[in-house]
Amino acid sequence: MTDETSGSTVPRRQLGRLLTQLREEASVTLDAAAEALDCSRQKVWRIEKGLVPVRVVDARVMCDLYRVSEEMKEIVAGLAKETRAKGWWHSYGDVVPSWFSLYVGLESSASLIRRYDSELIPGLLQTREYATELFRRKNPTMTGEEREKLVAVRLQRQGILVRRLPSAPTLKVVLSEAVLRRTIPDRRAMAEQLRHLLDVAALPNVSLRVLPLSAGPPLASETGTFVLLGFPSAFGRASTEPTTVYLENITGALYLDKPAEVTAFEHVWNDLETLAPGEAESEKMIKMIIEEHHD
Repeated sequence: MTDETSGSTVPRRQLGRLLTQLREEASVTLDAAAEALDCSRQKVWRIEKGLVPVRVVDARVMCDLYRVSEEMKEIVAGLAKETRAKGWWHSYGDVVPSWFSLYVGLESSASLIRRYDSELIPGLLQTREYATELFRRKNPTMTGEEREKLVAVRLQRQGILVRRLPSAPTLKVVLSEAVLRRTIPDRRAMAEQLRHLLDVAALPNVSLRVLPLSAGPPLASETGTFVLLGFPSAFGRASTEPTTVYLENITGALYLDKPAEVTAFEHVWNDLETLAPGEAESEKMIKMIIEEHHD
């Protein structure tokens, strides 16, 4: 793993924003900070952008340069330690691409996950059989061992929905009806997948709604599948991680957190919630489609 993908994602970004704020308040330039750390200007910039883990010794040097209080020094040092902690997914580094490793880190730290899927059942709701079939179709030449590792990552991610500490996130999902009707070859496994949706939807922190085809094209027709990640409040003077939009494609992903970008996707999400029936009606639709698999 490279520095960009090692360590804990959210603390890196929180610490970066905090150090930027402290440096600017002290009227210290990037060049002066780099000189104090005996490093390049680029390294300080990468620290402030949350792209790399931070050594505690470097964090303390920056605090001394910025003349911060002892209390703030401890907050900064604590965040620096967190930036170097690795998540469980790093043990699968040989099969998890760097751009997705970043997402898993954000997902595991989120307190609210809102997701619209237009084509496939999302990973947090997939069964082993469904996930295995998707990976088989995506890369037929992949070895069974590699495929099993990818499935294991997907299934382990689902643990966030039932964890106790930190509290499990709230998950809100809207699925296009087309997702439920796009079956995998094994119809029995597909029926099991649909039943699994009902089981997960019964969790108190999960909301699952289905957008019927009869509702017409939503605004999300122009965005496709997307995820809105919200985060818990930070401590000290570290700013809260901004709501982030995640968009994935076959070769990589986009992470959007500018206010205008987030507002645009919030508008799309509100449209989906307006068009999609409630949870009870959505449950009825899923059960109806399950029955069709027994015909």
